[in-house]
Formats: sequence, C-alpha cells, structure tokens
Amino acid sequence: MFLNSRGPFEVYGKITKDTFFVDKSMLLAELIPAFGKANCYVCITRPRRFGKTVVANMVGAFFGKACGEERIFDGLAVSREVFYETYLNQYDVIYIDFSRLPKDCKSYGQYIDRIESGLVEDLVKKYPDCGIEAGNFSCGDVLQKVYEQTGDRFVFVMDEWDAVFHMPFISGDSQQEYLLFLKGLLKDQPYVEFAYMTGVLPIAKYSSGSELNMFVEYDMATSRKFSEYFGFLDTEVDRLYERYERVTTGSGITRRDLRLWYDGYYAATGERLYNPRSVVLALTDNQLRNYWTSSGPYDELFYYIRNNIADVRDDLALMVAGEKVVSEIGRFTAASRELTSREQIYSAMVVYGLLTYENGMVLIPNKELMDKFNELLLSKDSLGYVYRLAKKSEQMLQATLAGDTRTMEEILQFAHDTEAPILAYNREADLSAVVNLCYLSARNQYRVEREERAGKGFVDFIFYPERKESDCILLELKVDSTPREAIAQIKEKQYGLRFQGRTGEDAGYTGRILAVGISYNRKTKEHSCLVEEL
Repeated sequence: MFLNSRGPFEVYGKITKDTFFVDKSMLLAELIPAFGKANCYVCITRPRRFGKTVVANMVGAFFGKACGEERIFDGLAVSREVFYETYLNQYDVIYIDFSRLPKDCKSYGQYIDRIESGLVEDLVKKYPDCGIEAGNFSCGDVLQKVYEQTGDRFVFVMDEWDAVFHMPFISGDSQQEYLLFLKGLLKDQPYVEFAYMTGVLPIAKYSSGSELNMFVEYDMATSRKFSEYFGFLDTEVDRLYERYERVTTGSGITRRDLRLWYDGYYAATGERLYNPRSVVLALTDNQLRNYWTSSGPYDELFYYIRNNIADVRDDLALMVAGEKVVSEIGRFTAASRELTSREQIYSAMVVYGLLTYENGMVLIPNKELMDKFNELLLSKDSLGYVYRLAKKSEQMLQATLAGDTRTMEEILQFAHDTEAPILAYNREADLSAVVNLCYLSARNQYRVEREERAGKGFVDFIFYPERKESDCILLELKVDSTPREAIAQIKEKQYGLRFQGRTGEDAGYTGRILAVGISYNRKTKEHSCLVEEL
C-alpha cells in the first residue's frame, strides 16, 4: 500500500521503543512552514546509515492519517509545540520506498509498474466516486482528477529516491524515464501539499536539467539546515552511553571508544557527528567492531581510486597516517558519472561517507573507516609504493619490540627516499605523518593515538595493546635533536602514567612499557632511533 499505509507508523513506533532511541522529532517543526508553499519540495541527501529512513518513517507517521491507537509522539519533543495537535495525523500521505522491488523484477517496466498501479489502486479504493478505473490512467493523472473533484492535497514521503540507479536492469534510457516519472508526478502539481525525499546521491548526479529542480536539496557537507537531525551529536551519544551503562551487564565499551570508532564526521555547521547505526549496534551488541556496509557503490569508489593512483595515492597515504588533505569538493553533475579527477573522487567519497569534509580539507573520520582504508592499502593490487611501505610496517613493529633500531632507521629511510616523497619533511608534523604510516600494521594489535595527554603533558604517539599482556609503547618525535632527548622527555613528563588508566578506566597492562625516541636531522637527512624499557 502506498496511500495512507500503516507501515511508517508501525515502523517508527517500534523505533521509539528501542533502548538507544534518539528523539529527532523537532525536524518536523522545521518542515511545517513549507506546507502548501512554492518551496514545499525538500530533498535530504546523506551517506547510508545516517538515519534517513528512520526520519522518513517519522515524517510519514506524524502527518499520516493511518495511525494506530497508540500516540507514539506524545512523549517526544515535538509534542510540546503549539502546532502539535493541528498537524498530527491530519494528512493523506503517499509513502514510496524506491528501494523495494516487485518479485523477480528484471526490467524498469516491472519496477515502475508496481509503483504506478499500486498507487492508482489505492486511490480508486479511497475515491470510488471519482470515476477512476485502474489501468486507464497514470498515477499523476489520477491524482489530478482527485484534486479537481475533491480539492484534496497529499503529502509525499519518498525514501531512497536514487536506489533505482544502482539496480542492474536500469539503462541510461530507463534512468531518464524514471526522472520524467518523478517530474510528472510532482513538479508544479496542485495536489502536492508537501514532498519529502531522501537519498545518498545529490540530485545533480543524475538530473542536470529541469526534471527535479523544484527540490531544495540539503546535503551534509555544505548545507547547514537540518544538519543536527542526521547523525548523532556528542550530547546525544553522552545520553546514550549513560543509558548503556545502566542497562548493560558487563559493559565493555568506554565513552572514549565510541568517539574513536564512530565519531569524526562534520556537518556544514562545524558540529561533529557520529555514525548513528554503528553507535546503536555497538551499544546493543556491547562490542566495538566495523558495522560498515562494504558492497555496491563503496566497491565502485575503491575501483576509481585504484585507477587514479597518480592523482590520489600520496593523499591517501597522508590520510591513512591521520592527516588532513586540502581539497575542494563539489556536487556531481550528469557528466561526472565516470570519476576521473581527484576532486570528483573525493567529492564522491564524502557523499558516500567514506571521507568527511571540514574547512577545505578532507580526512578519514574514524577508526571504523580507517580500517577500510587499511584493507585497501594492504591489498596486493593497491597503491604502488604505499603498499610496499605498508608491508614494511609489519617489520617496523617487530623491530621496535625487539629494540632493533638499525632496522627501524632503514624503514624510515625507505619512507623518506621512496619514489614519490609525500612530505617536505621540514616540520615535526611531516615526520609524524610518515612515522604513523610506518606503523600502519601496528593497528592490528594496538589502538594508536596521536598527541595523547599522558602524565604531565602530551606524548606524540601512544600505543595501547589490544591484549593486556602485550608491550605498551610511548613514542616521541624530534627534528634536529636526538632520540635520547625524546626519551628523556618521556621520563621527565611521566608519560608512562597513562597506562594506569584514567579514573573509571581499566589499566592492568602486564607487558613492558617501551619508550621510543625517533629523530630526523634535516641537514644530514638521516633518522635516528632509540628504544628503552621504562
């Protein structure tokens, strides 16, 4: 059922009962002013797993007449608004999930016929006296006829508008037919009271003309409006974590863990955002892991990376080393279906949520995504010298644990002398980036932190072992100095106290604590290393 379906109400009702539910209902207050206006077309584009479908169901459940006996919004923030009873469950809602397919669907004709015939059948049932016969009219024509005879207007809620473009049976001609279908259904139609649409890709990716130019589009990277409603804010995760500690027996996740794994996205407002699906699943499962979906368009993006090595390999080496890279991002155009430039690739990766964007810089947002990039760099068909350096990083960790400073210095020199040097090496920050890359494989056994507060100051790197019996590592960098001075700083500032844990955190590491000093001499262009057990 498409018209006045109980689906959104039932689905959202279940979500509100979830232990880790976050109330985003004040979005409704921002949508209502557009009702019945010329700018009544809103499109929200966000990466997958950022709550678009949850919110779409909320919109359909709030405005739709197909509500149940339970008043699921009464306890939410929107219930305190003066318009609450005026708009609650007062509209005929047409809800379309464009990701759903008819059985054994093999053509665009089958796909779109399910939507058109299903909607017309619903309208015939609701308006039996309008002289409509199923099969004789398009759904747009039927809606026009209903409006002319009754004056009824409709709220449209359309989820995953771009899903059809990832389906194998969709050709270029079919894509254009689909865009014309949406245009005919919605554009300048008097029966449209309000249209709310969601997707991953910007409309401009597929519609360069006037088909869907009635929509005002709001993305995550460049649009400030609605930014707080998709993704979790720090304050919201704080409340979820307090709830998690109350209801979970044997809780094993720290608040810091959530920030490390799932934070790091940036809204256009500058606010940091968490991946909501990953946070909820981690707290529900009481386990930190990668909940990212690694199929479909994500694989396509990595294909483009591999085929544009010259443009992006050095940038990716820096980003995997924890650095930000200058890049302008822009919206897709119809001509950019093949990603051929550095900026197009990074724009796409921001759209899909593989990178985040802040103040003219792109970066990898968190550990969950960093793990995916590590997989890319460590694959055999990867990025040339970056792959070779990543393989050498396995030797770097073993050499460090063994105190083999000669091997450490050789690997650092390899990074410095590689065929395409990625840094000027004139600052400690440059040395820091390459050192981070040299320890890439250490992330399989350690949680590696940059500039971590420890003791009486900040240590450049701190390696927390995943296994309590493994060795702990404190690493300090110096330019035009000596590794001995670096280790002296580790001792003087008592950085080793960090392994005792903060208040409320477990310590219990039983392995050695190793102080590692690494220096670079800009005059001789040589590295020096020293490893000492504290």
